[in-house]
Amino acid sequence: MQTIALDIHAHIAPVVPGLAELPGVDWQPDKPSLSFAEGGALAAPSVFRPEALLAWMDKQRVQRAWISAPPPLYRLGLDEAATAQWVGYLNPALAAVAFGHDRLAPVFHLPVQHPALATEIVGRIAAEHPDHVRFAMAAGSARHGFSISSPAFEPLWAALNQARGTVLLHPVSGIDPRLDAFFLHNLLGGPGETALAAAHLAMSGVLERYTAMRVILAHGGGSAAAVVGRLERGQSVRRPGAYVEGVRPARQAFRDLYADCITHSASMLPVVAEAFGAEHVLFGSDWPFSMGLIDPHAQMAEVEPALRARIFAAEA
Repeated sequence: MQTIALDIHAHIAPVVPGLAELPGVDWQPDKPSLSFAEGGALAAPSVFRPEALLAWMDKQRVQRAWISAPPPLYRLGLDEAATAQWVGYLNPALAAVAFGHDRLAPVFHLPVQHPALATEIVGRIAAEHPDHVRFAMAAGSARHGFSISSPAFEPLWAALNQARGTVLLHPVSGIDPRLDAFFLHNLLGGPGETALAAAHLAMSGVLERYTAMRVILAHGGGSAAAVVGRLERGQSVRRPGAYVEGVRPARQAFRDLYADCITHSASMLPVVAEAFGAEHVLFGSDWPFSMGLIDPHAQMAEVEPALRARIFAAEA
């Protein structure tokens, strides 16, 4: 069994003193479960236990892991003041859990719904934890109607660029009622949200303007690799809005992005590697959730050996 050098996409819901006293938080340690007054809940027992992650890492021969908050903890419905209070708990708690274990490192949360606050957080983390300038952020939110190519996000990209930071873009559920059936908000909507974020970054020129930051797309980049040719075709024939002066073709821009390897398809993973570059495909598990790579050696057994070996050895 080959060693996996680094898991860049593992989740922990950090539990440190003060969680139960926060407004809008219902923490029940006896179950355990965590829910929020504005909606969203989490009841996967392992996600609260870093020792469970470490035991899984031992079993799967994963040497190190970056830990980020799972999406129910993003709390996109909070106003800016409440979000600041929540992130004031969440990010120090992630650091406390990660720094308590030498094989874990924190991936700090950025509130995508409040880009000015997110920009402040980047500056604070860069000053306090200069060796851990890594962040996770929702890829966008259809419910709240914003997109990450809007001018409001330019200061955030500039701050990430100045700090040479890394941001993992992770999808959240949308609002299309057609996705209510068959778990499609996760199975189909999530990949589309991630591809939408990739398209906005590539086609707006953000990736040209901020070359020192690093953007990682969750879940193999969603459906981005499958549609990059269509995006570029729209640019080349100058469909309304698709062509922006000075912006590279989508295939070239995508080579500045990274993606984790969670595609659940041995035939799709080479497509992802072609779209982003094989050296830009990193190992991610989405631990402890069943839609991830919980048994990566078995689940990736059919992946072409050289590509699998490269992904398992990747040091981000």
